[in-house]
Amino acid sequence: MMEVDVVSSKTGKSIVTFNNLTPKSTIYDVKKEYKKFSPKLPFERQSLRKEARGRILKDEETLSSLGFSQQAVLYFKDLGPQIGWKTVFLTEYTGPLVIYALLYTRPALIYGADAASEPRHLVVDIAAGCWIFHYVKRLLETLFVHRFSHATMPIRNIFKNSGYYYSFAAYVAYYVNHPLYTPPTYGKLQIYGGLAAFLIGELGNFSIHVALRNLRPKGSKTRMIPYPGLNPFTWLFHFVSCPNYTYETLSWIGFTVMTQCLPAGIFTFVGFYQMSVWSLGKLSNYRKEFKDFPRNRKAILPFIL
Repeated sequence: MMEVDVVSSKTGKSIVTFNNLTPKSTIYDVKKEYKKFSPKLPFERQSLRKEARGRILKDEETLSSLGFSQQAVLYFKDLGPQIGWKTVFLTEYTGPLVIYALLYTRPALIYGADAASEPRHLVVDIAAGCWIFHYVKRLLETLFVHRFSHATMPIRNIFKNSGYYYSFAAYVAYYVNHPLYTPPTYGKLQIYGGLAAFLIGELGNFSIHVALRNLRPKGSKTRMIPYPGLNPFTWLFHFVSCPNYTYETLSWIGFTVMTQCLPAGIFTFVGFYQMSVWSLGKLSNYRKEFKDFPRNRKAILPFIL
């Protein structure tokens, strides 16, 4: 037996000490003991760390694998009310789809009664198709492709994430569908060039999502190193750890080029920044978790970042 002291990650003060665990006990075993101590707190809200600001420990990790033998100190944090990942994704992706479709199909609601009779440039129709396709794809992937390593996330995320997607959808849609919208400078060459980049990015993004799904058996939390497969779109794994974000960025660059719209460019830049943060974090986790992870891989941009 060993002594496991659970302390507050905020104050550093001891909350409870368990004396019935062993080095072979898992973090989930610790959570089960904590559940007995605090029956009203769901498992999903429990967060245990080795350091106060360290990574959240996985349920399957054993105390011995974390370097503990006779005594352990674990830092506890209540993650707050939780909501399912799938619910969050469906909510945050439905909003942009509806908002953009509304401004596209009902311009009179925003721009006045005369807007419905104004002629619309071809690129406006193509842009609407691309936007709607992207978010329908995301919804379908959420339902049928993605396998989540965690069942829930803090409920506050649904407001933060939805606010980001909803506001940018309205921002971009307002300008692209505006009666005074100016089409791209280089005409069809620019439109179809941007469209080609968008479609390549979407197909690549989908291919990576399928490849990642196939790495994790259903009902499992197993993590493995992703490698290139027969699908040429997966060959980007030779160079970056998160090619899904690389392809996502390409899609929105194509959309921006196609529409020649500043709000679309801002949306692309902000999205790329956030995806860079995520991909750098994932790359760091890969390198910590897998000693044989390919060292030449970057995070999101081949040879650069």
